[in-house]
Amino acid sequence: MAKLADVDDKTFDERVLKARRPVMVDFWAPWCGPCLMMAPTVEELAEEYNGQVEFVKVNVDECTLTANRYGIRSIPTLLIFKEGKPTEQVVGFRPKRDLKKSLDKALK
Repeated sequence: MAKLADVDDKTFDERVLKARRPVMVDFWAPWCGPCLMMAPTVEELAEEYNGQVEFVKVNVDECTLTANRYGIRSIPTLLIFKEGKPTEQVVGFRPKRDLKKSLDKALK
């Protein structure tokens, strides 16, 4: 399984906003059951889209500035960034096929 990079308030801009490729950001918390259910799917996608899309995790408890900046109110929330801007938002547990559609759209 792919290991997703942990990003915090200090490294978010560099790792996400300045990325040359699309980035899927997984906003999560260790106490969130649906987040833990979603994690293996996001890891599988990181393997499948390796080299095309970057995948990072943001712990909302530790990175409140970034979570607030993007209006994260429920978790899991997945944001896809392209050229430094959020282009797609997925809230709650979703099937892998839905996430693939969002990623494929970001790659066009």
